[in-house]
Amino acid sequence: MKWHDVPQNSEVWEALRVGKATASNFGTIMANDGNAFGDPAKKYALQIALEIATGRKAEFSFKNDHTDRGHEQEPVARMLYEEEHFVDVTNGGFFDHGTYGDSPDGLIGEDGVIEIKSVTAAVHFATLKRGSFDPAYRWQLIGHLDCTSRQWVDFVSYCSEFPEAGQLIVHRLHRSDFAEEIERLRARRDKFLALVNKTLDSIPR
Repeated sequence: MKWHDVPQNSEVWEALRVGKATASNFGTIMANDGNAFGDPAKKYALQIALEIATGRKAEFSFKNDHTDRGHEQEPVARMLYEEEHFVDVTNGGFFDHGTYGDSPDGLIGEDGVIEIKSVTAAVHFATLKRGSFDPAYRWQLIGHLDCTSRQWVDFVSYCSEFPEAGQLIVHRLHRSDFAEEIERLRARRDKFLALVNKTLDSIPR
């Protein structure tokens, strides 16, 4: 594994991710775990295979209004987190494992990482009532623990529509509590990377 100290969403960051499965998509890989890969995973495998074949980012890679809002509001959430927890959040960069990798939103000390989600009021309220992290991001968070080899990850839900006292919700996941899930992720990811290679073999070059 090699860690690259590069800004997220920069050209060099984008280039490092080309042709690699990334933690933000581990949920797609883990869907139907124990069974055959579904259409979303097959589509993702095609995306990665095309990136390997062409050396450039696939045109149909994921981007929407939610990701744009996250990029805009993440610095505010990060600042609030630092103020509330009395820590400095440093650049997450890119943890490069060759065929896959991970870009946490920030690093805390030697042991922690952070994942920030800027969400709608309804999603934020559901997280508040749940008293835990949003399960939609379960495998991305477990991916952070696996790919970075760090001891914990803080899931941060941020919503500017809430009163100031409730804009930030933080839930910590400890590596020691997710050992079984990390092993499941590794096994499933290996099978997915084999699917990527099989798909790549089918693309004329």
